[in-house]
Amino acid sequence: MRWQRLIPLHVNFCVEPFMTNPDSGSSVLRLLTTSAFIATFGFSTLSVAAETWTEFRGPTANGIASAESSVPTEWSPEKNVAFRTPLPGQGWSSPVIADGRIYLSAAIPQTETADSNETQYDLSLIILDANSGDLLKTVPLMEQTAEKSHRIHKKNSHASPTPIVDGDRVFVHFGYQGTACVDRDGNLIWTNRDLFFKPVHGNGGTPVLVDGKLIFTCDGATDPKVVALDAKTGKLAWEVRRPNDAKKKFSFCTPSLITVDGKKQVIAPGSDSVLAIDPANGNVIWQLLYSGYSVIPKPIYHNGLVFLSTSYDTPSMLAIDPTGRGDVTSTHLKWSINKNVPHTASMLAHEGLIYSVSDGGIAMCVDAETGEVIYKKRVGGGFSASPILVDNKIYYTNESGVTTVIAIGRQYKVLAENDLGERTLASAAVDGNALIMRTADAIYRIEE
Repeated sequence: MRWQRLIPLHVNFCVEPFMTNPDSGSSVLRLLTTSAFIATFGFSTLSVAAETWTEFRGPTANGIASAESSVPTEWSPEKNVAFRTPLPGQGWSSPVIADGRIYLSAAIPQTETADSNETQYDLSLIILDANSGDLLKTVPLMEQTAEKSHRIHKKNSHASPTPIVDGDRVFVHFGYQGTACVDRDGNLIWTNRDLFFKPVHGNGGTPVLVDGKLIFTCDGATDPKVVALDAKTGKLAWEVRRPNDAKKKFSFCTPSLITVDGKKQVIAPGSDSVLAIDPANGNVIWQLLYSGYSVIPKPIYHNGLVFLSTSYDTPSMLAIDPTGRGDVTSTHLKWSINKNVPHTASMLAHEGLIYSVSDGGIAMCVDAETGEVIYKKRVGGGFSASPILVDNKIYYTNESGVTTVIAIGRQYKVLAENDLGERTLASAAVDGNALIMRTADAIYRIEE
């Protein structure tokens, strides 16, 4: 295998939860202890609890909201809409929420031109008040010149990766254009534009943050690889080149973090292969080869198996046992399905069932253990946004802005259909009992 890695050493600081004696009866002592802890370390349990949707696909990065959330089942432009705020520029990054603020990225044209490929953009972070929808700040982070504004797919944007909020920092990724880190108010901490590569169809995948490293795929026209940046400084920590020579090397996948036998693995699908990487040092733990390119869906992990889509041309859903070492192509593939599998939208897993929706609008439910197709039903419309699961209900949003709500389980049961009437490719987020949805022109808070 061809792989390279750089491994600078650094220390990650963590704080173990403190405990109080429930029998002491000293509420004053506990209050003073808590206050001193907050004053020393600069955060409270309240602020941590408020960070309900701080990365792509939510609190556990799998599209499932917390058990306490319950969002509306029905809405329209005139019903259950707390706000609709127009957004500057263009972008299909999904919203993330932390401490009463919404963060998302956008490519804002500096000047209007007839040819979008000759436009220069300010690649920016947008910050809004999550309750009122007020636009608090627009922060230009880097300039995308016309010379580097490569042609993009009609379903892509120059700001498609989703930001990550972690502690007092926000990480904003623009694919081949670069990565930035700011504080919660948008003040710049660092940028890294050293990893520029020639894209195909634009940027796509979102990073994953693991133990002080920001890990993402760089799968362009040539030399596809997975890289890690030191989250504190933005400097390269390691990189690993994909070992296979795919004919079409470009992909757009967001990696997933899983833990197997107490050890962390970053699962990073790309063209013709998926790698499982040790996030500490970039070592490849295992790899599995397949046929597929322009891979987009984020893999999921459920009941001890990794599930992913191979995307184009004919996508297959693969179930992989992640306990192997080396090349596991012939040994650790448990089952596969090659019909009605999504090219774009990520999947959901819940209580032994895998839920998915194809780009052409076929919803499918599969037994996670055996690969048996429980049902497949036509939802209608084209799909790019990844579904979310809230309060035992699945929300599928198509590209026209219609969200079909179905009940979980082995029977396909439609609970509601809701039409915002605006093009929608970004995945929804959940803020308590509200849906936060981004359309082509605006952001919505949907709440009873």
